[in-house]
Amino acid sequence: MNTRSPDDELPAAASKTVAQFEAQTQALKDELTRLQCELEDLKHAFGATQAADLLEANENLVLAALQAEAIAESATLTLDELARNGQRDPLTGTPNRALMNDRLDSAITLARRRSTHIAVLFVDLDYFKPINDTLGHPVGDAVLCQVARRLESVVRDSDTVSRYGGDEFLVLLAEVNQASDAAQIAAKMLASLGEPCHVGDIALRLSASIGIALFPEDGDDAGTLIDRADVAMYRAKREGGGCFDFHREDIARAVGLTPRVGPVRPLPASHREFVLAEREMHVRNLREANENLTLALMSAQELDEQANQLRWQQIRFLSMVARNLRKPLRPIRTAAGLFSRARQDEALRARLPAIIKRQVRRMSRLVDDLVESAQPGGADVMFERRPIDLMTVLGQAADQAHRALECRRQRLVTSWPGGLPAARGHAVRLIGIIARLLENASSHSADGSEIRLSVDTVDGWVRITVSDDGAGVAADALPTIFAPAESTVPSPRRRGMPLHMLRDLVEAQGGTLLATSGGPGLGSQFSINLPQDEPAVAMLQG
Repeated sequence: MNTRSPDDELPAAASKTVAQFEAQTQALKDELTRLQCELEDLKHAFGATQAADLLEANENLVLAALQAEAIAESATLTLDELARNGQRDPLTGTPNRALMNDRLDSAITLARRRSTHIAVLFVDLDYFKPINDTLGHPVGDAVLCQVARRLESVVRDSDTVSRYGGDEFLVLLAEVNQASDAAQIAAKMLASLGEPCHVGDIALRLSASIGIALFPEDGDDAGTLIDRADVAMYRAKREGGGCFDFHREDIARAVGLTPRVGPVRPLPASHREFVLAEREMHVRNLREANENLTLALMSAQELDEQANQLRWQQIRFLSMVARNLRKPLRPIRTAAGLFSRARQDEALRARLPAIIKRQVRRMSRLVDDLVESAQPGGADVMFERRPIDLMTVLGQAADQAHRALECRRQRLVTSWPGGLPAARGHAVRLIGIIARLLENASSHSADGSEIRLSVDTVDGWVRITVSDDGAGVAADALPTIFAPAESTVPSPRRRGMPLHMLRDLVEAQGGTLLATSGGPGLGSQFSINLPQDEPAVAMLQG
C-alpha cells in the first residue's frame, strides 16, 4: 500500500490567468469601440483625403483587434487544456485526487439536497508489488492503465474512477438507491479484473480488495467517506483479497455478505503460486535469452576466428605459390641461356628441352592452384587431401632439390620399404615441402656431406624424414624453430623456405612437421607425419 498525501494540483493559478486574459480582451474591445466613435466624428471635420487616411487607420486597428482577440482566445484554450491536464493522472488519464475531492463534495451537496445516497469504493490491487518487482515498472504501469479502463467500463458515465495513488483507485457512484447497487458494481469490478490481463507476451490474472462507504450512513463529508471505505478495504484484504466489504457490518449482512468474525486467514495458496510462477517464468525467459545470446556470441566469435584463419592461410598459400613460381624460372632461364652454347654438345642439347618442359609443368600446376584458389570456394584447394603416390612424390622432390645438392657435391641417400605405405594429402604441396626440406638440409651441411631421405610408418601415420649431419640446432632454439620470420628470437634455420610456412602447409593436409636435433654440430631431423590412406590399407590387409 502507498501512503496518501494531500493533492495540491488544483489549477487555481491557471483559472486566475484565464480570467485576466478575458478582462484584458474586453478592455481592448472597449478601447477600439471608443476609437471608432472618435473616427466617425473626425470624418465630418476633415476632407476626403484625411477621411481616407483615417479609414485606413481604422481598418488596421480593426485587424489588430481581431488578431489580439484570436491570440487571447488561443491562450484561453491553451490554459483550459493545461487546467484539464492538471486535474488528470498522467499515467491513467483518470481524475486525480484533487478533482476527485471536488466531485465528491459536489455529489454530497446534491445528494443532501435530494435526500439520495452515494457510494465511495476504495479499490486496492492485491499482490501488485511482486508484479512491479519481478516484471518491472513498465509492465506495472501498463497493468494500472488496463485496470483503470476495466473499472471505467463497469460504472456509469455519471460516476467517476480516479487513481488515488500507487495501485489504489477511488470510485464515486454519484447516485445509488440502496446498498445492494454498490455491491453489484463491486462484484462486476472484481469479475472484470479477474479476466486475463495481457502485457506483451505476459498474461496476468489480477484481483483486488474493495471497501465500500455509503452517504449518509458512513459519513457526511468526503474525507470521512474515503477513510471509512479505506478501513473496509483493509478488512477485505485481511480476508485474503479478491473480495469486497462494507464499512458497516449491518449493511454487509443486509446484502448477504458473511460477517467478518474470527482470526485472519492466511493468503490463498493460489495467489502465492501465481506470483512465484510468474517470477520463475520471467527468470527462466531471461536465462534462456542470456544463454541464446551467449551461444550466438560464441558462434560469431568462432566464425570470425575461422574466417581470419582461412584468410591468413590463403595469404600464406599465395605467398608460397609466389615463392615457388620463382624456382622454375631459374632452370628455364639457365636452359635458355645454354641453348646458344649447346650447338656443339648433342647430349646437353637433348637434355635442355626436358628441363624446360618439366619446369613449365611445375609452373602450370602452381598457376592452376592459384587460379582455383581465387574461385568461389577455391580457398580450400590447398587443403584437398587425396591418396598420394609416394614414389612419384619422392622422386619429383629429389629432382627439384638435385641442383642444390649437386652444387655442393652432396649425396642423397634414400631409404624406404619395398612397398611404400599409402598416405593421404596434397601431392603437389608435399613435393614442394620435401624439396624445401632437402634444400634446407643442404644449406646447413658441409660440402660433400650426406643428406638422407627415409620413409616408415608409426601407429597409422606415414613418416617422411629428412636428416643431415650438419650444423644442428641448440636445445633452447628448437621450441622457436617454426616461429614466423618476424620473431625477434634468433634461429639457425632462417635461410631458405621459411619453416613456419612449411609447417602450415603440412598441418593443412592433416599432418604434422616436427624437428629434432642432437645439438650444435650434430645434425638435424625434420619429420613429416601424414595420415595413412585407410581404404588402401584395408585393401592391402584384405
